[in-house]
Amino acid sequence: MELRTLRYFLAVAEELHFGRAANRLHMSQPPLSRAIKQLEAEVGAPLFVRSPTGATLTSVGTVLLHEARALLDHAERVRTRVSAAAGASTLTVGILGDTTDPGVARLAAAFRRIHPGVDIRIRDAELTDPTCGLRAHLVDVALTRAPFDETALTVRALRDDPVGVVLRADDPLARRATLHLAELRERRWFQFPKDTDPVWQSYWNAGRPREGPVVRAVQECLQAVLWNGTIGLAPLGHELPAEFALVPLVDMEPSRVVAAWNENDHNPLIRSFVETAVAAY
Repeated sequence: MELRTLRYFLAVAEELHFGRAANRLHMSQPPLSRAIKQLEAEVGAPLFVRSPTGATLTSVGTVLLHEARALLDHAERVRTRVSAAAGASTLTVGILGDTTDPGVARLAAAFRRIHPGVDIRIRDAELTDPTCGLRAHLVDVALTRAPFDETALTVRALRDDPVGVVLRADDPLARRATLHLAELRERRWFQFPKDTDPVWQSYWNAGRPREGPVVRAVQECLQAVLWNGTIGLAPLGHELPAEFALVPLVDMEPSRVVAAWNENDHNPLIRSFVETAVAAY
């Protein structure tokens, strides 16, 4: 049994749904289903009872679940001990956005426990580069938000956050419980520089051309709202100063928190970091 296949099995066993497991693994469902069927062929017995609403473990699947967890935990310990024997290592992490996110705190604590000897270096990225310096090889792995151009990158989804519009607290719309994008059509939106990833720019402009001041960092976005009455989008769940309001948008696609790395980088610390991030988020 390959460790990769056991990770696939573990995802399905924990989600009890092939679609959700595929999303968690950042892969399509057909190859995941084929991998599980091949594993069932190797075991010689069904591992899941499949239904239109999901999947449940068989008795054989329950046994394999406990064994798979033990094997994967042992494999992680092997990687950790080999890395330690090789000497001190460094992992540079790019972070875009709010470092007070509880997911970041849980990830940092868990990764320190697993890799106490690894030197973690943090690069706080501007909003103009959603890959946090991956393409320029300034970082090994990025904690960021999608969507952006994923060419030559591997991306793993961690969480979906609903999105709202940032307004000045005295804006007439700030008292609303929710808003629709159409109600913001005539407003000025803050913009990123012209050389910013167009996929990223389009998402934060809600899919259409906008006009407004150019910004590069979160604080510049807030100042544009405060001084100019500009508006912009932001994930819900982050605290803002009293001068601002964040009103949920009912017709905006969620913002995905993701981990990303260069697809040809096979550093085992990156794999461990991403697996730890999935659990932490």
